[in-house]
Amino acid sequence: MKKTNVAIVGCGNISEIYFQNLCTIFENINVKSCADLDPERIAAKIEKYPEVQVGTLEEILADPEIEIIVNLTTPQGHFPVAMQAVEAGKSVHNEKPIVLTRDEGRQLLAAAAAKGVRVGGAPDTFMGGGIQTCRKLIDDGWIGDPIGAQAFMLCHGHESWHPDPEFYYKVGGGPMFDMGPYYLTALVSLLGPVKQVSGSTRITFPQRTITSEKKYGQKVDVDVPTHVTGIMDFASGAIGTITTSFDVWAANVPCIEIFGTEGSLSVPDPNGFGGVPKIKRMGAAEWSDLPLTHGYAENARGIGPADMAAAIAAGRPHRANGELAYHVLDIMHAIHDSSDQGQRIALESTCKRPAPLPTGLLKGMLD
Repeated sequence: MKKTNVAIVGCGNISEIYFQNLCTIFENINVKSCADLDPERIAAKIEKYPEVQVGTLEEILADPEIEIIVNLTTPQGHFPVAMQAVEAGKSVHNEKPIVLTRDEGRQLLAAAAAKGVRVGGAPDTFMGGGIQTCRKLIDDGWIGDPIGAQAFMLCHGHESWHPDPEFYYKVGGGPMFDMGPYYLTALVSLLGPVKQVSGSTRITFPQRTITSEKKYGQKVDVDVPTHVTGIMDFASGAIGTITTSFDVWAANVPCIEIFGTEGSLSVPDPNGFGGVPKIKRMGAAEWSDLPLTHGYAENARGIGPADMAAAIAAGRPHRANGELAYHVLDIMHAIHDSSDQGQRIALESTCKRPAPLPTGLLKGMLD
């Protein structure tokens, strides 16, 4: 099997699982190089993964053997790093959100099309066994025609555990742009694209105090809404609601539920890859747990760029693609715009539902 050389740019908190999986799980990937502005982060990664070379971003972009850049920078770095990668003739997979603004997204996708390279975006959790099982259940008609959905991501922010939580409260952060991509990508994968939205937002606590060890006691001014609710009209006719919040101390709600003409489906946490789908069909007395039909139920972050590499080799579309990631970005902005403008917002973008994964894939393999 041909291995595709990739480089990881950004060695922060999220990068460890990418290194682990791309270096040891996915058989079609070779992590050739990595880069970060912080020498201590680089040193920690190379100590654990000595086969990975260290380079500057410029050196990585100039390396003709590297085909895919895995861009794990903070949200403000997603667009400039990705554009440099595309202009260097390399495909790129960005962490979420794919970029900060719609204009950046349009520029990036257009530049990639002109260069004949690919753009992808996290999250890739929808490719895990939990949501892929739910996708199969919906496609096979277990709940009939989907008519509605609800999604909740409620917590009290990340400043109690994250070593550098400031960016969660700046442009590109907030609960919708931080966690919304997991839920919206799952919903689009399950139900298809959204055609219009309405939304309401607020900032509950204008300043947050960091209580994690590294920066304990430092204050963070909040620049983005921290409690966000949206209503989505899907092109299929289904109607969905989503609430994301960094202002909630406790809640007892599902992650995602899908309601159909013949039953209801409880979808596992889209921030993970596994979980237990639950179903209650019409006439049933109780909810039933269902076994997973697909693998990759463990933390398989990195499956997105691995699928991109497999898709390039096979000449097929990759699943965590730029059009999907841009549509999710458009939904998030539209929910905020609706709140600001006091009106419903029609989506300017659309996308195709990404193809489901086949059943029976061996660990580390993709179609």
